[in-house]
Amino acid sequence: MSPIHAVPCPRCGMQVAWSSENKYRPFCGERCKMIDLGQWATEAYRVPQAEPADPGEQNPETPS
Repeated sequence: MSPIHAVPCPRCGMQVAWSSENKYRPFCGERCKMIDLGQWATEAYRVPQAEPADPGEQNPETPS
């Protein structure tokens, strides 16, 4: 039997067992999971995006 690995819940920080029995992992429960999902749905969390290149500017890696 392997030791149980504990991780902090990304929402509240409570230590949670990382195991297949925890259906909400990495969250501690349904409440934290739904709060996090709501943050993504309202765009409170965003994945950074690179600024689009200026179309008039030539990319130095692209041969002319």
